[in-house]
Amino acid sequence: MRRAIIAALLLAGAAQAQQTINLRDADVRAYIQDVSRATGRTFIIDPRVQGKVSVVSERPLGREAYFELFLSTLRSNGLIVVPAAGGAFRVQPADGAATQPSAGGGRDRFVTQVFRLDSIDAASAVDSLRPLVSREGQVTANRSGNAVIVADYADNVARIRNLINQIDRNRETNRVVPLKNAGAREIAQALGQLGGGPGGDPGAGGGAATRGGVSIVAVDSSNAIALRGEAGAVQRLADTIADLDRRAAAGADVRVIFLNHADAEKLLPVLQQLVGQQPTAAPTSGGTSQSTAQQPFGDRAATNIVASQGAGPATQIAGATIGRGQAVIARYEGANAIIISAPADVQRQLGEVIRQLDTRREQVLVEAIIVEISDVAAKRLGVQFLLTGTGGSAIPFSVTNYSNTAPNLLTVAGAVAGEKYDPGSDTTTALRDAALQSLLGATGGTFGLGGKLGNNAIFGFVINAVKADTASNILSTPSIMTLDNQQAKILVGQEVPISTGEALSNNFDNAFRTIQRQNVGIQLDVRPQINAGGTIKLQLRQEVSSIAGPVSSTSSELILNKRELSTTVTVDDGQIIALGGLIDENERRTIEKVPLLGDIPGLGVLFRSKSRNKTKTNLMVFIRPTIVRTASDAQRLAAERYEYMRGADAARTGPNASDTTSLDVLVNDYLRTVPPQMPPRMPPPAPLPAPLPPRK
Repeated sequence: MRRAIIAALLLAGAAQAQQTINLRDADVRAYIQDVSRATGRTFIIDPRVQGKVSVVSERPLGREAYFELFLSTLRSNGLIVVPAAGGAFRVQPADGAATQPSAGGGRDRFVTQVFRLDSIDAASAVDSLRPLVSREGQVTANRSGNAVIVADYADNVARIRNLINQIDRNRETNRVVPLKNAGAREIAQALGQLGGGPGGDPGAGGGAATRGGVSIVAVDSSNAIALRGEAGAVQRLADTIADLDRRAAAGADVRVIFLNHADAEKLLPVLQQLVGQQPTAAPTSGGTSQSTAQQPFGDRAATNIVASQGAGPATQIAGATIGRGQAVIARYEGANAIIISAPADVQRQLGEVIRQLDTRREQVLVEAIIVEISDVAAKRLGVQFLLTGTGGSAIPFSVTNYSNTAPNLLTVAGAVAGEKYDPGSDTTTALRDAALQSLLGATGGTFGLGGKLGNNAIFGFVINAVKADTASNILSTPSIMTLDNQQAKILVGQEVPISTGEALSNNFDNAFRTIQRQNVGIQLDVRPQINAGGTIKLQLRQEVSSIAGPVSSTSSELILNKRELSTTVTVDDGQIIALGGLIDENERRTIEKVPLLGDIPGLGVLFRSKSRNKTKTNLMVFIRPTIVRTASDAQRLAAERYEYMRGADAARTGPNASDTTSLDVLVNDYLRTVPPQMPPRMPPPAPLPAPLPPRK
C-alpha cells in the first residue's frame, strides 16, 4: 500500500512539471520570467531585449523540452542565450554575438570553435564555409596555424564540423613515371609551361614545377618524374609524360646545348673523355694548351663528377650505353654552345652532366693587409787630412781617406789644385764636378780647413759627423675578386731592367747586353676554393719587393729586397688569418784607421773613421676572404668601398666642399649611372605562432 502511494505522488509531480504553452503576442520579458519560474534557471536580460513573441504547443512539455523550445523561440526573434558565470544565462540580441565569450550547450546557444586542418588550406576552407554560416555568425582563417575559427549557433557549428571532416581529407596520390628516352628535367619544364599556366622553373628550383594542382618533380638520379595531386589529374599527366617519352625515342641524333655560365672550350674536353673521344686541347691559365687528361678541369663540379664516376674507360664512367665511337662532341665558339651527335639516351646523360656543370659559380673577395715597420739608426764619425808639397820633381804627400765618410778629401783637393794651376782645362772641369757631387752627398755635420805651410807645402782636413734615425711604416692593402677555383693576380709596382748577360761581337768591337725586366712591388697571386660549410681553401703567393740600390759605386747592377710567402691555408668566410711575419734586426759596425796611428790613445781619433748602422724590420701579412654569393652581396661590397674612397676624396677637398665629390661626378658623367648604394636590409623573421590544440 505504501509503495502505491509513493508511485502516485511521483506521477503527480511529473504531470505538474509538464506544461502546455499558448501565448499570443506576449511580452518577451514576461515570457522570460515564466520560463525562469518553470525551469528554475536564472536569466540576465540585456536592456536591448524588447518585443513580443507567440508560442503554441499542442502537447505538454517537460522542463528540458520547455527550455529548448524557449531557446528556439528567442533565436527566431533575433535573440540568443549565452551562458554566464554562476550558472546563469544572458539573454541578448544576436547582433555581435560572435564577439562575445561563449561555451558549449544546446543547439540554439551561440558557441565558438577552432578547427585545425590537415590537408586543405585555411583560406580556401573559409571560402567554402562562409555561405553556410548564419547571418549572426562569423568564420575566419588562421593562416599561420592553418586553422578555421567558427562562431555560430551550436547546431550550425555541428553541421560545419561534419562538413570539414568530409572535405579535410587527403585525396592526393603519388606516382613515379620512369623515362627511357627523354630527360627528366626537360619533361618537367615542358609540363610546367604547358598551357601558359603558372608553374615553377625546373631549371632553377631543383626540378620542381606545378601544373593543374599537380606537383611535378624531376628525379635526376633515376631519370623519372614524380607526380603528386588528385588521382585523375595525375593520371592525365602520366599519360602525357609516357607519350612524350615515346616520341623522344625517334628524336634527332644531333643536339645543341647553349651554356649559361660554363665555358664551352673548357667543358668540351671533359665531355669528350666521358664518351671515349680524343680530348681537344684546352687552354691553361698561362695561355698555352694541353690535354685535359694531363690538366685538371678548372671547374670543381666537373672534377667531382668524374671522380665520383671513376677514372676508367668511357664504358665504366657513363655506363654500357655510352661507348667509344657512339658519340661525337664539338663546340661552337661563337655562341658558347656544345653540339652532341649521339643516340637519345647518350644525349640525355651528357645533357645531365652539362646541367650540373653549367651553374653560376660563387665569387670570393680576397683582401690582404701588409704591414712593414722599419727603423734605421746610423752613426758616423770620420777625420780626413791631407799634407803635400808643391815644388820639386818629386812631390811628397801624406793623406788619409775612408770609404764611409763624405765628402772625399782627395776629390776636393784635386779640384782646388786644378783651379790654381790649370784653370779651364777638361781635367779641372771633371775634378770640379766630382768635388761638387761629393760635397752634395755629405750628410750630418761637416767641418774642414785648408791652407799653406810655408812656400812649398799645403795642408787640409775634413771632419764629418752623422747621426740619423729613420722610421717607415708601409701599409699596403691589395684586394682582388675572382671566381671560385679561379686563379687571380694583382701587381702594384714597377718593371725593373736586370742585366742577364754581356757579350762582344766576333770582331770584339760591338758590345751588347741582354736585359730582362723583373716585377718589383707588391704582388698577390691567389686561387680560392669554396668548401662545404663555408670554409675557403686558399692557395696563395704573396711577394713584397723593392730596390735597395746599386751593388757598389762602380757597378750599375741593382740589389732587390724581396719578401715572399707561398702557402695553402683554410679560412672561414669573412675571418682574418695571419699568414706569417718576419722580425729582422741587423747591426753593422765599420772602423777604418791608419795602422798604429789609429791606435794611439787620444790622437788616434784623427787617424780613423767609425760608422754604425742598425736596421730593424717587422713585417706581417693578414688575409681575409669573403664569399660573394648573390648580387646583393656584390652591391654591398661595392657600396662599402665606394663610400671609403668617397670619404677620402671629401677629406682631401676640405670641409667647405660640396656634397658631390669628384668621384661622384666621374661616375655620373663617364659611367652614366648612379653611385653604388647599400642594398635594403631584410626584416627579421616573424616569430612562429603557438600551436593550436588538436581538433576534437
